[in-house]
Amino acid sequence: MGGADAKDGSGEKKVDIDEHLLTLDELQKRYNVTVNTTKPSASEGLSEAEAAKRLQENGLNQLSPPKQRHPILKFLDHLMGLFNLLLLACGVAIFISVGIDPADNIGTIIPYVGGILILVAFMNAGIEFYQVQKSQSILSSFLNLIPAKAYVIRAGKSTQVNAIEIVLGDIVYIRSGDKIPADMIMFATTDLKVDNSSLTGEADPQERTPKNTHQNPLEATNVIFNGTLVVNGEGYGVVVRTGDNTVIGQIASLTTGEERRSSPMSEEIELFVKLITCVAAVCAIIFLIIGVVARGQNAAQGLNFAIGTFVSFVPEGLPATVTMLLTIAAKRMAGRNVLVKDLQGVETLGAITLLATDKTGTLTRNQMTVTYVWTGGRMFYAQSQSSTEAQHAIPLDLADAGADELMHMSLLCSRARFESNEGPVSTRPVLGDATEAGLLRNAAAKIVDFETLGDRFPKVFEIPFNSENKWAMTIHKKRHATGELMVYIKGAPERVLRLCSTFFDGKQPVPLTEQHKAQFEETYQFMASKGHRVLAFAALALPGDKFPADFVFSKEEPINYPRDNLTFYGLISLEDPPKHGVREAIGHCREAGIRVMMVTGDHPLTAEAIGRKINLMLQDTKESLAAKRGVPIDQVPESDVNAIVIHGERIDSLTEAEWDNIFSKDEIIFARTSPKHKLQIVKRAQSLGHIVGVTGDGVNDSPALKKADLGIAMNQSGSDVSKEAAAMILIDDNFASTVNGIEEGRLIFQNLKKSIQYTVTHTMPEVWANLLYLVVPLPLPLSAVLILLVDLGFELFLALSYAWDPPENKTGLMKLLPRKPVTPDSVIRTKRIAARAAQHAERTKNMSKFGKFMDSLSKPFTAEFWAEVMEPKEEETLVDLDLLSWSYIEAGSIMTVGCFVVYFFAIWYHFKIYPSDLVKNASVWGTADSVTISTGKVLTKDEQLDALGAGQSAYYLAIMIQQCFNLFICKARLGFPFGAVMFQNAKTFLGMFCGAIFTMALVYIPPINLGLGTYWRTTPFVWLISVGFGIVLLVYSVIRLAIKRASNPIKYSKIVVGLQMHPTRWSTGK
Repeated sequence: MGGADAKDGSGEKKVDIDEHLLTLDELQKRYNVTVNTTKPSASEGLSEAEAAKRLQENGLNQLSPPKQRHPILKFLDHLMGLFNLLLLACGVAIFISVGIDPADNIGTIIPYVGGILILVAFMNAGIEFYQVQKSQSILSSFLNLIPAKAYVIRAGKSTQVNAIEIVLGDIVYIRSGDKIPADMIMFATTDLKVDNSSLTGEADPQERTPKNTHQNPLEATNVIFNGTLVVNGEGYGVVVRTGDNTVIGQIASLTTGEERRSSPMSEEIELFVKLITCVAAVCAIIFLIIGVVARGQNAAQGLNFAIGTFVSFVPEGLPATVTMLLTIAAKRMAGRNVLVKDLQGVETLGAITLLATDKTGTLTRNQMTVTYVWTGGRMFYAQSQSSTEAQHAIPLDLADAGADELMHMSLLCSRARFESNEGPVSTRPVLGDATEAGLLRNAAAKIVDFETLGDRFPKVFEIPFNSENKWAMTIHKKRHATGELMVYIKGAPERVLRLCSTFFDGKQPVPLTEQHKAQFEETYQFMASKGHRVLAFAALALPGDKFPADFVFSKEEPINYPRDNLTFYGLISLEDPPKHGVREAIGHCREAGIRVMMVTGDHPLTAEAIGRKINLMLQDTKESLAAKRGVPIDQVPESDVNAIVIHGERIDSLTEAEWDNIFSKDEIIFARTSPKHKLQIVKRAQSLGHIVGVTGDGVNDSPALKKADLGIAMNQSGSDVSKEAAAMILIDDNFASTVNGIEEGRLIFQNLKKSIQYTVTHTMPEVWANLLYLVVPLPLPLSAVLILLVDLGFELFLALSYAWDPPENKTGLMKLLPRKPVTPDSVIRTKRIAARAAQHAERTKNMSKFGKFMDSLSKPFTAEFWAEVMEPKEEETLVDLDLLSWSYIEAGSIMTVGCFVVYFFAIWYHFKIYPSDLVKNASVWGTADSVTISTGKVLTKDEQLDALGAGQSAYYLAIMIQQCFNLFICKARLGFPFGAVMFQNAKTFLGMFCGAIFTMALVYIPPINLGLGTYWRTTPFVWLISVGFGIVLLVYSVIRLAIKRASNPIKYSKIVVGLQMHPTRWSTGK
């Protein structure tokens, strides 16, 4: 019963409804149910026993919830991140070294170092896990958890049941305002209209009748779908699909087969970890060989030293820093009405190159609004006069007789009504279809006593709008010069004009002339070209001698209501207007180099008209350019065209070259698209290297939301399916919040890069300390514990302060090119890498998960990997060659020299020990009972340890002090490390203060220093020397930046000509 899911050759799930093609008898037979078309409420329906049986067989009428991964497995997913795995590997390696040589290690602090590294990995995973779970719990509170009710007829009686208990074959009664609980075939309707926008993207209400002539179920006029809304009328239908088998369920199932690819940041961090691992592993192996062969160390000592070298290369605090920076940014974004479900989505939003957005409910309000009013040969504008469209008209003025009469017609010739009389007219919920709701809101805002209008002019007769007449008529008791009754008609302009013989010229009715018809045609075409829905209005004052006040009108033969000789009063156009702030938001996106593309189920003309109002489309399409030049379309060179509108019917037949041509344009609109098309568009854009963001609120958007690099759903108007599929939710449904998110995303990228550049720089003094300990040799300048206390101590305080850094130049940040711009060269590179990845996937498809993991770890040891890394690119990555050069070579070297200078100075200052003495006695320093230095002084074991403690303390302090200068140097991404912007972040100084307190406590406060081997008498002169090297570092950075800016200026987005930017409180948030 109900048919099986049909699939096409590509595996795509199809809408499997065929009941719309059946006769009523065939439908009753298939579902074994009896209906009464004459009196639907008297239908027999299913028995309670049969309904219970079918519920048991087919299950509840609800969508299967997404499979939830167990929280422990989610935590393990975070723990198995490459950076955390690296920390775990270091920790385990230290325990292995302790096991190899327990005599020298147990009782020392070395085992604790291993434990701390493992603890840090668990802490990082815990922070990420907590943030994701918190976002998921907030999302759950947004979803509709209250079971809906529905009226069904069972055993001849109407009863209300939970919608989830509806079964196949149930007869369901629906009326205006209801949410449809299942897919149904209608067998009785009265003026029924449904809003399918959440399913198809079509903004216009769709009329539904028992008769159908369409083969496609989505276009069938006798089918209504689960999750859509009844906006007018009522009806009875037979349930033919429930739960996952409904159309909405089938679309939702498309999301389960799609996986979101890794975020740009996660890929870049993974690459950085592989690079670090590769370099650290090679150095550790080399040092192990040198230690065993050149220094005569035993295997345990050599392994210990190799592990120490490996650990010194790894910035242990970086994962925690990155995670905490993202968490702070996510919290800040929540304050700007953007909920992030995945931490790395914070940065992804700032990296997007293409933003594909739905129209209805996302860019537009999904609320029809009166725009133009034309009467008596005058054009009025009903919206804000700040709009550019207001130039075509004058403000709507009810002092004009025609305009006043049209407003009265809008209220009286209507079935729409407010659900309540509370609150502003513009926000009151309306019972009725979207067009009549727009007319009602507009007129009610203009007419003071609109609430009593229906009582003063009662309706005595009505013919609702239908697809055959294409007009609606009402007759009211309204006194006029010649009688008591007034006829009002509204409907399709060409149909209404045919009923008229006179034309209202602004003062009185005059005979309708060809000139009037030409004015009508010109105005009608103007309104339609804007993508507006246009209605015509006419009236007739019925003479009292023929139509007295008590005249009884009849719809049946013989018809006795007037159908000709009416007076044409004018035209009213309505549009689903853009949301406030959308125009400026899209303008800001385009200024930021982000391509904004509309993907909608609506008509191409409507989509283009909206696109031109909101800065999405400014240039001519090929068709409009051909019309301007007066040449055939095929004679317009493709190079002259930078805007394109694609009809959904073309998508399935597009070639690879045609797809490339489409995405080479700056301004793109896809119209009349299906959910499958939206998904296809996203995949095509990604295949060209675009980082794709998708915004949407309907069920039809959910597959694309899931597949996109960043799916952005609407909270208030969005469906539950779309919210589940998205990675980010706009809490206030304000598209302008996306711009806030992009700005935050770009800022967090800049701040993350600063933080990584800052954090990685201290790695080189740690590495050189181990290297010279082995090669020169020297007494170890920095112990493993102090290395850990650099990474997880003061560095965390300082690095975290970047989370609160404001943009160096707020305007400049949003004028930068996307960090991974899509260019012709990048497209070629992306396709080449994709082809190589496909070959690799084919080669490894039969490998186990462990085999694939080991294969990924081996990549950095291949020539292909390094060729790809070193290939010149226009993109900016989180960790690039410039950052590595500064951290590991330039600043790292200067800081290393500064650290060794204070190391030797502190030992000489306190104990008059020269560097040559340290080199000569390095192999026994701190272990021999006594050593004799060049001055002839004999040092006891304790004095040797004190001297080493002084040197290590100075080395540790030097890293911290020089890093304070580096903290400001790394802030300069767009400018130089001085000026007011360097002092705007108060957290910077708080971080420096806390870091300094932490560092000084470890060195100067007994008994803390005893366990760490630091020397509490270390002279403050080492501070001054460190400050001197910090100043050298600062001066060098300024010279470096000046040379860099001169040779490689910062690239900003090209200026977009024609943008309409009129800041409002919605676009500015003020």
